[in-house]
Amino acid sequence: MKISKQATFVFAVLLLIPVLSHAAKDAKGSKDHPLFTRMPGTYIWTYEEIDFERVSFRVNDKGPDALRNTPVEGHKYLIRYLTEPRKGTSMLNIIRNHATAIKKIGGEVVSEWNQGATLRLEKDGREVWVTVGCSAGGSGGCDGAQLTILEKEEFVQQITSNDMLDTLNKDGFIALDIHFETGKATIKPESQPIVDQISALMKANPKLGISVEGHTDNVGKAADNKALSEARAKEVMAAIIKQGVDAKRLKAAGYGQERPVADNRAEEGRAKNRRVELVKI
Repeated sequence: MKISKQATFVFAVLLLIPVLSHAAKDAKGSKDHPLFTRMPGTYIWTYEEIDFERVSFRVNDKGPDALRNTPVEGHKYLIRYLTEPRKGTSMLNIIRNHATAIKKIGGEVVSEWNQGATLRLEKDGREVWVTVGCSAGGSGGCDGAQLTILEKEEFVQQITSNDMLDTLNKDGFIALDIHFETGKATIKPESQPIVDQISALMKANPKLGISVEGHTDNVGKAADNKALSEARAKEVMAAIIKQGVDAKRLKAAGYGQERPVADNRAEEGRAKNRRVELVKI
């Protein structure tokens, strides 16, 4: 029997299809999140990781039918899985798998609806939020799971000594988002790089003098806020001196809630008012 070249090609492709379906690989550079083991027979279709992002999560408010969005900020992961081959699964199966996993390590199901669920874990000072849904749908089911994971963390300002110098020369001052322990003057580790850049700025510009000035929002007593802001300014100054900068080139002052730059009625405004300023002298 004579077989045409076209028929031979089609036959070869048909033989190749099963091989390709079982050879599906994870997207380049992707990885599972440590909180979850992937569902059996799935691979990572798409993967996205962002250092700092805001995500809204659906939570129950006064009953299971009253859902509202809660914004959370931090390190974001978006992971979409597909089944291999495309057998599909149910939304309920996806929710139950991930809900069981989060509960085993002390987490909770915050809310659940017909298209997904919100999960939350707070443990050892770490807070993680998760939305579980379908990566793609078809025939009333899902082709895989989609996970939006947000590791809650405060924004860490990224700024170099050159950026500081440019702003000081232009405006005479610069506001820095240095984080402290709540109600204390202890600088948090994530803000140490900013202190390092201030020290580098001072060392590279030996004629530069600065006043380190602390500011707070209006939560609490005014006198307490002023004392706290002064203590924080002195702590920053001490950290700079510790790195070899002459103390004579530095001053420290605290103004508490006296000089707001934003509206204290909203958290966004209060966050802007909680700041340390470097003022050129």
